[in-house]
Amino acid sequence: MSFRNSGEGIVMKIKIIALGKIKEKYIKNGIDEFLKRLSPYAAITILEVSPMEIKDNSLIQKALEQEGEKILSNIKPTDFVITMEIKGREFSSEEFASKLEELTNLGTQEVVFVIGSSNGIGQNVSQRANLKMSMSRMTFLHEFARLILIEQIYRAFKIIKGEVYHK
Repeated sequence: MSFRNSGEGIVMKIKIIALGKIKEKYIKNGIDEFLKRLSPYAAITILEVSPMEIKDNSLIQKALEQEGEKILSNIKPTDFVITMEIKGREFSSEEFASKLEELTNLGTQEVVFVIGSSNGIGQNVSQRANLKMSMSRMTFLHEFARLILIEQIYRAFKIIKGEVYHK
């Protein structure tokens, strides 16, 4: 991972690329709280990409590919890309922590998580993924998915560091 020294130790570099903006204040507040808690462990940036407006369902695939081009333009060749996909691999919190720790030990430059729109992500982005991950077989609002992902990243660091966090 790419690290920076925060004065309190080494910090992992993570980027979350998400389609759309968070509209609900309570979700924004939750995300902000976990980003604050994460600051000793990770330098996290969130990049919001505007989704394509789809007026006809026959244009969904074209829109996903265009969104994908925007997403891919923000990913470096050295980035380890994790896409959030319904058919991706499900992890327990402990397994997810182990995966992040493994990436750290391998010297990965940056981990990039991609959260698509309600229509998913383009095939072009899915093909770039180093890992396809599913949060659950359930479907969540994309705003919830971002909050859940950030909370799970925080939980992973608490597990890696052997620190107490409620179960």
